[in-house]
Order: sequence, then C-alpha cells, then structure tokens
Amino acid sequence: MNLKLQGKRVLITGASKGIGRAVAEAFAQEGCALHLAARTRTDLEDVAAEIHSAHDVPITIHARDLSKLEEIEALDADCGDIDILVNNAGDIPTGTLHQLDSAAWRRGWELKVFGFIDLTRLVTKRMYARRSGVILNIIGLAAEMPTPHYIAGCTGNAALNAFSDCLAGEAIRHGVRVIAINPGPIMSDRHKAHVIERAEQVLGDGTRYLELEANYPAGRSGYVEEVAHSVVFLASERAAHINGASLRIDAGLKIMPRRP
Repeated sequence: MNLKLQGKRVLITGASKGIGRAVAEAFAQEGCALHLAARTRTDLEDVAAEIHSAHDVPITIHARDLSKLEEIEALDADCGDIDILVNNAGDIPTGTLHQLDSAAWRRGWELKVFGFIDLTRLVTKRMYARRSGVILNIIGLAAEMPTPHYIAGCTGNAALNAFSDCLAGEAIRHGVRVIAINPGPIMSDRHKAHVIERAEQVLGDGTRYLELEANYPAGRSGYVEEVAHSVVFLASERAAHINGASLRIDAGLKIMPRRP
C-alpha cells in the first residue's frame, strides 16, 4: 500500500530510543524527511547514522531538553514547517501518592504533559496557517487503566487523552488531524528493564522476565515496530477521515477479564 508520505517532514520527540526510534525508522522507510529530538546528542547521532545507512532520507537531530519551555521554542524555530508531529518524549516516575513528592510530579509532567502541550501549541500555528498537518500523541494505556502505583503517569496520560480530544474538535476545522495512541506494555529498553527488575523481586531471577508476561492476552508484550507501523498509517492520507480517535495497542489487555 502506497501511504503517499514521500517527502513529508516529520518531527519525532523522544526519538533516540524505544518507540520513538522505531517510529523514526518507519517514517524513513516511507521516504520522509526526519527531525529527531531527544536529550542526548550522542544517542541521536547513533540513531541518525543507522537510519541514514538504510534509508537515504534527510535527517536533522535536535538535542533538546523538552521539559523546558525555552528548549521547546528553540526546537520549533529550528524545525520550521513540518507536516507531522509525533509527541512521544516522556518519563513520568512510578510510585503511589505518598511515595512521590511534589517535585517528582512536576518533573514528570513538565516533559510529558506540558512538553506535549507547549510543542503542539507552537507547531499547530503553522499547520493551521497551511491548513494541513497531523498530530500524533503517543500517550500510554495507563490513561485508561488507572493504578495507584503509577498515579502520576495515569493522571498525566488521562490529561493528554483529554487534551487530544479537545484539540481534535478544533484542529480539524483548520485541516489538521489529532490522534491519541495508547500502547500497552511494549518491549522497549525501559519496559525490559522494568520487567527484569520485577522478575528479580518476584521470581528471584531477572532472566525469567518473560514468564511474567505469560498472562498478557497475546502471551507477550508488544513490539515497538507494531506501534510504529500504526503511527505511520494514521499519519498518512489513507487515514484521512480518522480524527479525535484514541487507539489502544494492547492486544486487548484493557478488556481482558480480571482474575478474582
């Protein structure tokens, strides 16, 4: 299927690892020009070199701390007009209400919640003027499956789901689509480290982490590529009538019957 994305300009945040890196690779396969943003320049350089060796597409890297408004403004100025924004950067800590102090909440939300909102505010000004563009917010299943042990993440993700819905109703009148994507457990580097730690605690052996995933609907976590392929399709003209949607990529984890 020709997704008609050749030459589209795509900005991806959190692009140096995990889902963001896979999304960058998938857009490169479609012939898109990439702007890749993350905190660490060396990580971005490695990703850009690997993608460019496989796909001859323009790639610009932006080493920016997107928890800071001035860095977000600089990124927007550096990128100029883009066709597709993929908001993906985020690192909200785990913990219950009394395990996380006020500073931890604010650190997590500055990057993922306000980082998404502030960058979108800037990017959509140009998109509205052009009357074309797509915003894809990669948020997370915690928005729809609240748990006390990830209270800051669940609350922040729920806010971003609401933000996506609110924006979609306005943006479409300016030719811009907005879609929320809520992946469940995905075998990124961060998730793998988490399940290895859990396996050490629960099973006494971190190498047995896959046993903890046997109860997932598909018997495993998702792959970053599975999220990336969905993102690229939703950004394309083939999905031109999809706006204001929230896509779960969880193999049915949310609707899976719970054990008593």
